[in-house]
Amino acid sequence: MESKLTLKLDSGAIGRAKRYIRDHRGYSLSKLVENYFNSLTRKQFRDKLDTVPPIVSELAGIAKKGTIKNSKEEYTDYLIRKYE
Repeated sequence: MESKLTLKLDSGAIGRAKRYIRDHRGYSLSKLVENYFNSLTRKQFRDKLDTVPPIVSELAGIAKKGTIKNSKEEYTDYLIRKYE
């Protein structure tokens, strides 16, 4: 979802940004500002992810969702088969 944002900036900075946009076709000033904000906040997001223990990161996503219906019952069946 996109939202509108009004910024007050130094006119020199605006001029330099517009020249940069002119030299890099396919970019817009809005996209340039959005990318800058993303680069600022991405590091904070990564820092939060680094607090997860490495073993959790390694195991995340390996279990298939919804495959275990009743874990106690399945474990009991496993033990019965193992010790028959």
